[in-house]
Amino acid sequence: MDFNFMQNTILEDDVVILRPLQETDFDNLLPFSINEPDTWFYSLVRANGKENLTQYLKSAVQGRDNESEFPFIVFDKRTNSYAGSTRFYDINFQYKTLLLGFTWYGEQFRGTGLNKHCKFLLLQYAFESLNMERVEFRADNSNTRSIAAMKSIGCVVEGVLRNHMPTHGSEIRRDSIVLSILKKDWFESVKQKLKASLV
Repeated sequence: MDFNFMQNTILEDDVVILRPLQETDFDNLLPFSINEPDTWFYSLVRANGKENLTQYLKSAVQGRDNESEFPFIVFDKRTNSYAGSTRFYDINFQYKTLLLGFTWYGEQFRGTGLNKHCKFLLLQYAFESLNMERVEFRADNSNTRSIAAMKSIGCVVEGVLRNHMPTHGSEIRRDSIVLSILKKDWFESVKQKLKASLV
């Protein structure tokens, strides 16, 4: 398995399409950037405002070019509109691990079940196509909404990295919570439970 396998990956079900994020998606994401800047309150990499969105897209595409990240744009079929973005990062094919994060959705798409559809497709792809053994998730330990969402899809809390990362635009450092799903978890229970929860 290598990075080329992923290059044209599109993940889709009856609710959502996940396709590779491009710099040309600027206009698709700009309304969130301008109108919902608090979306990135807990994020280390922000896309609020035109300048930050431009840099966000450039960085995401560069990460894909460097074969360390694979960013997606999220399209909601029910509303026929773009909803946000997510990505695989710190991809390591040798050790069969990756992180899943940089996930955000516009306000109208939160709590709609869209996230679970996205996570099902991404986890299925990671474990069943990329043959990963471990998918890791991280978040600001004070971001209760994000942590609850990760637990709801079957993530297991592993611990907290204290004083782990600087918060955006501040000398204050955050604690980062670490969660994961293992391949055996996916096949033994998580896949079935997550699929059953899709609405």
